[in-house]
Amino acid sequence: MLNRIIFSSILLISLVACSKNPVTGRSQFKLVPEQELQQMANDQYRQFLSSHSVVTSGANAEMVRRVGQRIANSITQYYRSQKLSNVLQGYNWEFKLVNDKSANAWAMPGGKIVVYTGLLPITQNEAALANVLGHEISHAIFQHGNERMSQGLAAQGIGTGLSVAMANKPAQTQNIFLQAFGVGATVGVILPFSRKHELEADRFGMRWAAMAGYNPREAINLWQRMEKMSDGNKPPEFISTHPAEGTRIEQLKKYLPEALKYYKVK
Repeated sequence: MLNRIIFSSILLISLVACSKNPVTGRSQFKLVPEQELQQMANDQYRQFLSSHSVVTSGANAEMVRRVGQRIANSITQYYRSQKLSNVLQGYNWEFKLVNDKSANAWAMPGGKIVVYTGLLPITQNEAALANVLGHEISHAIFQHGNERMSQGLAAQGIGTGLSVAMANKPAQTQNIFLQAFGVGATVGVILPFSRKHELEADRFGMRWAAMAGYNPREAINLWQRMEKMSDGNKPPEFISTHPAEGTRIEQLKKYLPEALKYYKVK
């Protein structure tokens, strides 16, 4: 009887928490209200920035802000044209460059984005950076982090609201949040889903970059450079939260014709 009650509860939660993304058309499992995540993201973003070296001036910092805002504007316009402006409710875009040797970037709910300086020698140009930012913004607006965090909370047996989880298990909930949004790293139950997220973000990231007037072909060039740099030193695909470079490049080539439909030089 107890097992049946538990199973019924899990099934009910899954049914209630599932919804279809209006842009991708994919069903998503989300336990946490987006507004709660945006508030937590804002707090975590401020905490991160206060403990890291933020580049506030110079050509690179200005480039990150300029390219990011240009893509954000194109996305906002697209969502408005599709009568989906409510999806971006609460977004207050911020693009920060952080002095860190890691070749990385990430995005939190509400449009809180960070680019590490270690990524710029690999992007090499604004169009490649635009494809990276389009990718990261896709994670945010498609609420991939919400999915990953919901899976993490469920795996830890935390089926309550975010505020209750923070009150009862603050350190554990914070860690799940940071992992879900790429500020940390994780290998485990959510691994297959995160690879799907990466490819989804690649596909639409190229589209957003193209809409903003940046060449989507640079996404392919970027990952070809990544592949050369890895030189076999990256972990195998089956234990990585990102698809292997070769797989990614092949997928990007398939996505390119679609992205080019939106590409108009501005």
